[in-house]
Amino acid sequence: MALRGRMALAATVVAGALLASGGAYAAQCGNNAAGFENWKAQFTQEAAARGVGQRALGALKSTRYASKTIAADRGQKSFKLSLNSFMQKRGANAIISRGKSMKKKHGKMLSNIERRYGVPAGPLLAIWGMETGFGGFLGNQNILSAVATLAYDCRRSEFFTGHLYGALTMIDRGMMSADAKGAAHGEIGQTQFLPGNALKYGVDGNGDGRVDMIRSSADALASTANFLRAHGWRAGAGYQPGQPNFRAIQGWNAASVYQQAIAIIAKEIDG
Repeated sequence: MALRGRMALAATVVAGALLASGGAYAAQCGNNAAGFENWKAQFTQEAAARGVGQRALGALKSTRYASKTIAADRGQKSFKLSLNSFMQKRGANAIISRGKSMKKKHGKMLSNIERRYGVPAGPLLAIWGMETGFGGFLGNQNILSAVATLAYDCRRSEFFTGHLYGALTMIDRGMMSADAKGAAHGEIGQTQFLPGNALKYGVDGNGDGRVDMIRSSADALASTANFLRAHGWRAGAGYQPGQPNFRAIQGWNAASVYQQAIAIIAKEIDG
C-alpha cells in the first residue's frame, strides 16, 4: 500500500522558474469544494502566464475536487502508532521476506544502482515494499486532481502549489499522462514521489531514454537512490538511527516511525 501521507522534507520544490518572482498567489485557497472551480480558473490563468503549455492547462481544467484526498490528508493516524504497531500494521515481516527474494531477482539492476549512486539494495527495497508492495498497488486517485485539490486547500497551499507546477510540467513534457493514477496526495509511481520531486530527481534507470516511474521499476528505484544521494547519502556509511545515512532516510519521509521502520526493514533485507 502506498504511504498516503508521505511528505519529503526537502520537497519544498516550487518547480524552478515556473514559480520565480512571486510570493503571494492571486488564486484564493479554500477549505471545502465550494470555491474550487473559481480557484482553478484563476490558477489556470496564472499557470498560462508562467509558461505552462496547453496540454497541461487542458488537463488542469478537467480536474475535480478530490474529497478522498482531503479525508486522507486529515486522517493520517498510522503515523501516531508506536514503532511496533506501525511495523505490524504495514506488514514489515512480509516486506522483509519478499524484499530478500526481490534482491535476488533484481540483483544486477540493484548492483548497477549501487555503483552509480552508492545506495545499497536494502533501503531501496524497503521503500519500494512499504510504499506500493513492490509495485502491486500504485494508488487509484487521479494524480493531477489530488495535487490540485491540495494546492487549493488552505492547509498547505504553498507546499502543494510547487508540486502542482511539477505535475503540470511533467504532463507538458510527456512524462506523465493527464489521467495517471497515484496515491491520495498525488504521489507517483512505484516508490511514490510527489510530483515536484519526480521532476527534480527522476532519472532513466533502464537506459530507454525516458523517465517512467509508473511502469519502470528500474527508473523508480534509480530515482529513489538519486533522491537519497541528493539528501546526503554517503556510499558505504551506515543508515541506522544515529548513523550518517539515516538523515537521507529522514529526507524521504518526515514521520519518525516510518524512518525507523525503513531502517529496520532495510537492515534485515541487506543481511
